[in-house]
Amino acid sequence: MKRPLDETRRPRVARTGLGGSLARNLPSISIEGLIVVVAAYFVLATNSAFWSGMRAAGTLSESDAWVVVLCAALAIFALHALLLVVLIPRAVAKPALTLLLLAAAGVSYFSKKYSVYIDPSMIRNVLRTDTTEAGELLTLDLGVSLLLFGALPSLLVWLVRIHVRPLRMALMRRLLFAFSMIVLTAASLFVAFDDLSPLMRNHPSLRYMIAPGNVLVATTKVLAERARAPEGPRQVVGADARLQGHTASTKPHFLVIVVGETARAQNWGLNGYGRQTTPQLARLDVVNYKDVSACGSNTEVSVPCMFSSTGRRRYDQQLISNSDSLLHVLERAAVRTLWRDNQTGCKGVCDGLPFQSYRKPPKNPMCNDEACRDAVMLQGLHDAIDDNPGDVVVVLHQIGNHGPSYYKRYGDEFRRFLPDCREADLKRCSREQIVNAYDNAILATDDFLAKAIRMLAQDASHDTALIYLSDHGESLGENNIYLHGFPYAIAPDTQIKVPMVAWLSPGMIASTGIDMRCVRARADQPASHDNLFHSVLGLMQVTTAVYEPALDLFGSCATPRPQVSVGLPAGQGNDLNAPEPDGEPL
Repeated sequence: MKRPLDETRRPRVARTGLGGSLARNLPSISIEGLIVVVAAYFVLATNSAFWSGMRAAGTLSESDAWVVVLCAALAIFALHALLLVVLIPRAVAKPALTLLLLAAAGVSYFSKKYSVYIDPSMIRNVLRTDTTEAGELLTLDLGVSLLLFGALPSLLVWLVRIHVRPLRMALMRRLLFAFSMIVLTAASLFVAFDDLSPLMRNHPSLRYMIAPGNVLVATTKVLAERARAPEGPRQVVGADARLQGHTASTKPHFLVIVVGETARAQNWGLNGYGRQTTPQLARLDVVNYKDVSACGSNTEVSVPCMFSSTGRRRYDQQLISNSDSLLHVLERAAVRTLWRDNQTGCKGVCDGLPFQSYRKPPKNPMCNDEACRDAVMLQGLHDAIDDNPGDVVVVLHQIGNHGPSYYKRYGDEFRRFLPDCREADLKRCSREQIVNAYDNAILATDDFLAKAIRMLAQDASHDTALIYLSDHGESLGENNIYLHGFPYAIAPDTQIKVPMVAWLSPGMIASTGIDMRCVRARADQPASHDNLFHSVLGLMQVTTAVYEPALDLFGSCATPRPQVSVGLPAGQGNDLNAPEPDGEPL
């Protein structure tokens, strides 16, 4: 016998037992109705950073401010509702909305507290982070925010029944709902177009604060990038790379590249900062570059970019990630490489090449259960290269000034600027305390670099050199902005301007014919991450068609030498893939 028509439209719930009884007693709602409620909640509860941004932009002080705010709210509501009705099928609506509510609560917290913007670059950072790095951001305030603005609303979502309708009816209702949201969006933007258009044009950062739409759009872009990523081997760069200029009487070259983390130029003592945060480097014969621009405002962008041949001037994220890096070109020229990492990896720069990580702390007095001091990367370094008969380039990737737990980056011997912030939650500290902790961490980097230079200066078997270059900077509360990761087009100089230092041993200077007075004069001119690739090739005397002399910070200061091609065939000599160091003394 056929069921009555009205019964076919009831939610399909269990008919017997306690669970079925509870389900029948729950309030019911259509999927479109639930989306309306959730989208309205997003507008009212998880976009305080956006509304604060509008207020700071001056929009709310105008006579017709209420119209602009109302239209913006309706547009944000309608756009979220449109995204949800298109992306979320009824069968997974509750778990999907729960994830979005939690994501919106988390994004709202970081946007309001640290002025963090969510764009594809930030999503890549999130996807590539590890538990140690993420753990430093898990504070009590974040937990409370996730509970109040994410978990509790999610509980209400689970306490309703969602109507089940025949497929054709459900599809028609969805299409009608989507169309109505498009109309509402268009109408809202049309009414306030004269105010909203210049607002979003003059303050593009606001679009990255609209949650959770910012998460949905940025994540979709990142997933699309990965889907379009070409499969197969890397694109070869510098296939013709060869060593030139070496003779049997010259020593092999040993270059250390230190990739700094989150060190900004504004707090670098050698740059004229009001505090001497680099006292040891100031006593050494180093070349300091005062005006250096980073390729990105986060590690995920900057590290692959600075080791690429294209750099920021021809930036293409997919091309860089699928092409050979500087290290691959050096290996092709028979220069052995090694990446030692105290961070979250080499971001593809050293794929297939020797790599040693200190992210999982070994038994070592320089390490605790969470992390190691950067100086641990100097231990046993010579043991890793002594058996190599040719040139060597070693990259040391620092933990440096990585925030927000700056106080974890230095020992008590560097607590010179007090009181220092001893919290991961920066809003619990005064700005003075935050800057003090950050500057103390710079002191630790200064000590690390000085130790590395002294070690290289004592090397009798190689001509040695060191280049230090930070990956990006950091905001320390200026304009209520903290940490880093702003979209590059609107990132403040605190996140883009970075310190850079070079040191060359007398043997390296002599073997390359470099005029150091010329190099120091060149250091007064602007530089960028784009210079690293070509400066290293020039310093290591590697010739290749991809080398651009104009970007070599040393090339124009070097005396032309006879072009003698020598070197070991690629793959010969020590592979530098030594086991993890066990804490031997320097």
